[in-house]
Amino acid sequence: MSSAARSILAFGAYLVVVGAMLVVAPNVLLSLFGVPSTQEVWIRILGIVVFVFGLYFVQASRERVTAFFRWTVWGRSIVVVAFVAFVALGMAPPVLILFAAIDAGGALWTALTLRGGR
Repeated sequence: MSSAARSILAFGAYLVVVGAMLVVAPNVLLSLFGVPSTQEVWIRILGIVVFVFGLYFVQASRERVTAFFRWTVWGRSIVVVAFVAFVALGMAPPVLILFAAIDAGGALWTALTLRGGR
């Protein structure tokens, strides 16, 4: 498995775990980050979406879908910009920057390994 594929696999595993937590025990995850708990179904719907995206990442890494690897670099970069903007505009708690940092680190890891051809 290439380094780029490993970076996608690792990010996919992260998404699967976060998605599963949002479905099964969303308030546990929210409380860890100081976000108010909720009983709304939307957090679980988001969890399913994140979980399925994670499965896409895992499968793309296993199938070595290099085009997908490249797409995720700009996609995750959009997430970083949006999350930082939400915090800067006071729409979200500062802890969201942690998730932006994980996306940024994953995108950078993938971009560097793609550039290096590894």
